[in-house]
Amino acid sequence: MHLSAKTSRKLINILTVVSGIIIILLCIYWYNLGIFTSQTKMKAYLADKRIIGPVIFVLIQIIQVVIPIIPGGVSLLGGVVFFGPLAGFIYNYVGVCIGSIINFFLARFYGRPFILHIVSEKTLDKYMKWTKNQNKFNWFFAICIVAPMAPDDVLCLLAGLTDMNFWTYFWIIILGKPWTIAAYSFALMFGMDWLLKIVGK
Repeated sequence: MHLSAKTSRKLINILTVVSGIIIILLCIYWYNLGIFTSQTKMKAYLADKRIIGPVIFVLIQIIQVVIPIIPGGVSLLGGVVFFGPLAGFIYNYVGVCIGSIINFFLARFYGRPFILHIVSEKTLDKYMKWTKNQNKFNWFFAICIVAPMAPDDVLCLLAGLTDMNFWTYFWIIILGKPWTIAAYSFALMFGMDWLLKIVGK
């Protein structure tokens, strides 16, 4: 059965809401277990998940980049909370980079029709104007990858439609992603820590 682009986007939106509800329920469950407030309980919870846990997490990160049904900020926070600042950053970085590279090739091989299953035509056209000059787009893309709050996933797909050399794209992702991942991860981590302190009072 062939799904229209509009139907695909609606399905992704529904899955995003459902996944958001599931994440909230899981957070409540984990909070009740005390793993957010006790390093000892968290280590005990993760003790039997040292290998499979990181592998599953990286796969989840890859999937959420390619099919954005999980809010990116939530998954980034999950990496830091469950695996610690350093390991969490590494798992986030690996998953996001692999997902971004997959997006590039999906857009390059399947073109605009594929992208319209993920984002609306209006959103895509909004950024298409930047592709008229390849050199300017390369710089624009690099700046957006480093800058927080930029629509990274859309731009990664858009890059696949342009004449950007893969290795140019590769190095922009590899060198640019660590900064935004670190910024998001630690901002969310400190924000959550602040929230838990308020709730705990």
